[in-house]
Parts: sequence; C-alpha cells; structure tokens
Amino acid sequence: MEGVNKKLRDAAVAIFHAGLRAVEPAAAVRRYVQRDGNFLTVADRKYDLDNFKNIFIIGAGKAAGPMAAVLEEILAERLNGGSVNVKYGHLAPLKKIHIHEAGHPIPDEAGRRGTKKILALLQEADKNDLVISVMSGGGSALLPMPAAGISLEDKQATTKLLLACGATINELNAVRKHISQVKGGQLARAVYPATLITLLLSDVIGDPLDVIASGPTVPDVSMFKEVQRIFEKYDIQAQLPASIKEHIGKGLAGAVLETPKVGDPIFNKTQNVIVANNRQAMAAATAEAQKRGYQTLILSTVIEGEAREIARMHAAIAKEIHLSGNPLAPPACVISGGETTVTLRGNGLGGRNQEFVLAAAQEISGWPQTVILSAGTDGSDGPTDAAGAICDHETIERAHAIGLNPQTYLSENDSYHFFEKLGDLMITNPTNTNVMDLRIMLAESFYSKYHMLGNNCHAEKLQ
Repeated sequence: MEGVNKKLRDAAVAIFHAGLRAVEPAAAVRRYVQRDGNFLTVADRKYDLDNFKNIFIIGAGKAAGPMAAVLEEILAERLNGGSVNVKYGHLAPLKKIHIHEAGHPIPDEAGRRGTKKILALLQEADKNDLVISVMSGGGSALLPMPAAGISLEDKQATTKLLLACGATINELNAVRKHISQVKGGQLARAVYPATLITLLLSDVIGDPLDVIASGPTVPDVSMFKEVQRIFEKYDIQAQLPASIKEHIGKGLAGAVLETPKVGDPIFNKTQNVIVANNRQAMAAATAEAQKRGYQTLILSTVIEGEAREIARMHAAIAKEIHLSGNPLAPPACVISGGETTVTLRGNGLGGRNQEFVLAAAQEISGWPQTVILSAGTDGSDGPTDAAGAICDHETIERAHAIGLNPQTYLSENDSYHFFEKLGDLMITNPTNTNVMDLRIMLAESFYSKYHMLGNNCHAEKLQ
C-alpha cells in the first residue's frame, strides 16, 4: 500500500473523520442550546427558567452521555437531576445525572432497569417542571419497556428476527413502538403535564421525528396494521413469540390503545429539535475533500437497500469517472450517506459497512487509483468492534495472495474476518455520536479502456 494507494487511503480516512467531527454531540447541542442568566434559548424558543420549579434530564442513545454532559454544564445549579441509558462503553462524565449502560442493538435487562428508573423519575415531574430529553441513534434498543404481557426475552427474539431478515430501521421501529410502553410518543405521555424539550441526533434517513429512537416524544404515524404488514412481508409470523402475536392481535381488534397521534394534548407543551444529522456530516466531509483538491459530489443522504447491491452501484460510478469523467472529472470524491441493510445468509461476523466494502472491492479490482471507504459514525458496525472497512484496487489481489477467497467470505457474511486478516478494518472505538453511515469514494485519473486478463480487470491509462 505504498505510493498512490496509501495517499488515497489516508485522504479517505481524513475526509471521514472531518464528517465525524461535525456531528460531535457536545458541539451539536451547543449550536442549538444557550443560556443567558435565567433564560434558556433552544433553537427558536426562549424559556424563562424562573417559571420552572425543577429541571430534569432524561434520554437514551449512543450519544446520550455527552449530550447530557453538556446540558449539565449549561444548566449548572438549576439542574435537579436526571437519568440516561447508553450503549455499553459509551460513557460520559456526569455529576447530577445517572448513566446506565445497556445492550444494543438487542435490548437487555440493564436497559429495562434503566428505563424503569427514567419512568420513576418522571413520576416526580409536574406541570411546573421542565424535562429535557436527549435522544440519538440506538435509543430504541436502549429504552426498552415491553408492553404488558410481553417479556424482554420475547422482545429480544422479535428484534433478532427483524434484523436477520433485513428489515429497515423504519420497519424495526414501527414494530418496537407497538410492543413498548414508552416508544411512539408514549414517553411524552409519561412526562405530561411537565414541559418537554427533546434534542435529537438523527440516525434515520430523511430525519423523520417519529422514527428517530422510535419517536418516544413525538406523535406516532404508524399503526398496528402496519406492524402486521411488516410481519407478513418478511414471512416471520410462525417464528414470532406467542405474546407478540397476541398483543398485535389485540391492537388490531382495538383491545389495546394505539400510540398517541397528532392532536393529542400531551404534545401541547413539547419542542423537538434535531441538533445533528447525516447531511451535516456529509457537508463537512465534502469541505475537507475540496480542501484536498478533489472535485466533489454528494450522491445522496438517503441511500438504503441491500449493502452489496448498493456497493456495486458505487463501484460502477467510480468506473464511469475513470472512463468518461462523469458525473464529475477526476480527481473525484463521491460521498454518500444513509444506511444499508444486510440479509443474513451465512454464519460469519460483520456489519453492513464491512459487507459493502467487501462487495465493492470485488467490483473495483484492477481499477487503479480507486479507494472506497464505508463506516458507521457511531464507531460500531453490526456486532463488531469495527466502524467499517476500506479497500482499493489491490485488495482482492492481496487477499488471494494469502489464500483468502473473497466470494466465500461474502457468502458467509464474514466481512469482519476478511478485512481483519488484511488489516483493512476501520477502528475508531465508540465515537459517542450516531448519524448513520458515511461512504467515501475516491477516483483519480482517466482510463480510456480496459480489458480482461484472467479474472482481473486492468485499465489502460489515457495518455
């Protein structure tokens, strides 16, 4: 990885980290929350703190710790206490706010205990109090309180089923809302009649408030009938726990209340503000690429679909840049965001970003001066300690040289061990933020034509 490849790889990593810095949670909160004496300004609203007897902070998500920490600093002596749930290892130094580590993406008993403490705290809040909620990616799994009659184990089993069949985050959250006591606006019900402000880091395509962390503080637009359609779409009814099927059946029959909708008076004293999202990260990444002399293109912030298929599309764009200078001339940097899915076919270890890069590596093999990086902004890709991976035109050749069959690893969904052996994992450790994924694709120089030599595609440089 000497010369051009190392230069491009280093540039791709630097561009990714520029995007990451732009959505650092403490800075994001400070952009929207300021205090001047007894007045607290949150986005376009001003609150007189003298109007509140008590102020509490609650929340859940991978970024909830640092978000709560900066609010603790801003509110200082006016803060009475709080409680937040975070993913294991995503800690922050808090003084007045209790922090609870819990499981993600599969909810666990620690998360349930933490949620129970949050609800107990809210029982103390009344109409003269202010509750500030911090929510970020991971909030759904980290705020588990199953509906009556549903065990945590049954909720875990349902989550695993949906993850394994490639359900989108929107579909997963629609189900979570309807088997929960807090999601889908139900946490706002617990806060009422206190005033409620929610600060959100969006990890969802399009930033729909009702989907981020399963929308615990906003009106819900999903219905029990939508949950039933999701189960039918993935043909998992027979595998669902009996309690889940019974609860959804009661909801369809009107025996269980729907989640609160628009117009419900519990939302009359609420404010919801998105403080960071994927678009902000991509804008910062673009600025860094331009500083480095690249022609840049934001492909999309809303990309979703099967990881390996999206990878082929990105690789095709890189090839077109080399061949024709479209959609932009090299040196080119194409940036995309969003969140892909993986349908599990094997028993390997990996995540959507690593699988994306493994699929892309096969497509760009033999196309010099091409680098593709994909990583999660939260620092963890699937059930691994990697944020993602990086590849170039020599990745597959290097793999073959040490006896690795890329297609076998892809078939087994074992991208982690593939890139681990090559030293191409992106390891950032927990970043304490989460605004979906960033994909960085770099292509330098024109190539006029290519021809096949064995299984390798070689490009002939345009003179």
